[in-house]
Amino acid sequence: MGKILGNLRYSVLLAVVLMVIMAIGLHTAVMDHGYATPFVLFLHVLSGITWIGLLYYFNLVQIPTMPKVPAELKGGVTKFIAPEALFWFRWGAIATLVTGLGVAGLKHYTVEAFTLQPGFRAIGIGMYLAIIMAANVWMIIWPNQQRALGLVPADDAVKASSARTAMLASRTNFVLSLPMLYGMVTQAYLGG
Repeated sequence: MGKILGNLRYSVLLAVVLMVIMAIGLHTAVMDHGYATPFVLFLHVLSGITWIGLLYYFNLVQIPTMPKVPAELKGGVTKFIAPEALFWFRWGAIATLVTGLGVAGLKHYTVEAFTLQPGFRAIGIGMYLAIIMAANVWMIIWPNQQRALGLVPADDAVKASSARTAMLASRTNFVLSLPMLYGMVTQAYLGG
């Protein structure tokens, strides 16, 4: 078991195999009808965990800790950890957005949510906040992080300015994440 758990690819494969076994064991009878919506919802939650989990990592761990890291060790974060985390962060945002729109379409409430009709306001506001947050990831955070991390050429002043802009945009997403999540989660139980 140590060989499997010690290798990320094997671990991912094991997780997928266990999920497939569970899906077949529990839901084979409904896979021909009505299965798409809960499966796309599952993908939405999974991608959302990736995206928002990394948002929280950046805001609760990496940003506050970087000033404490000795200068000779910062390169380990900026050259290796941050670029990899930002890859999963930005693609997690897109996957969350696409699967969320998929759920809304499959459940036939896209128009009601986007027009903030009674009964769909909470999910609609959550959707708008998620769109703003995803746009923020791709249009502000990622371009500025590329400069700040030296992934694209920039002088030191531009790097510093870009780092601050990326941090403020990330912090904005952090602030928006709570009302966004509240709207998404409470819609099913409380309406809106």
